Amino acid sequence: MKFLVDAQLPRRFANWLNEAGHDALHTLDLPRKNFTRDHEVIARAKQDGRIVVSKDADFVQSFLITGEPALLLISTGNISNTELEKLLRANLSGIEAAFPSSRFVEITHEALVVHE
Repeated sequence: MKFLVDAQLPRRFANWLNEAGHDALHTLDLPRKNFTRDHEVIARAKQDGRIVVSKDADFVQSFLITGEPALLLISTGNISNTELEKLLRANLSGIEAAFPSSRFVEITHEALVVHE
């Protein structure tokens, strides 16, 4: 799977996804780095067939209006990056299984929610 990790998440998430066998970029890898605007993130994700990984609810609004981007929404509130990484690792197989049939998956403290 291909991912594009948004600016408010650490680059190490992209590195970890790459180590897990995926193709992941972070906004720091883009020309405008963390100054990349949401519409540019969406365009790049669409161009490359990437899933945006973000905490930003603006991407949810875009998805609901246009169906873009494919989105892994992190809905955990404020937790440490270490705890968030543990949560992602524990749910990676579920995330991988969800995206062939859905373009919007949400991870919370309690569940992996696959939006139809």
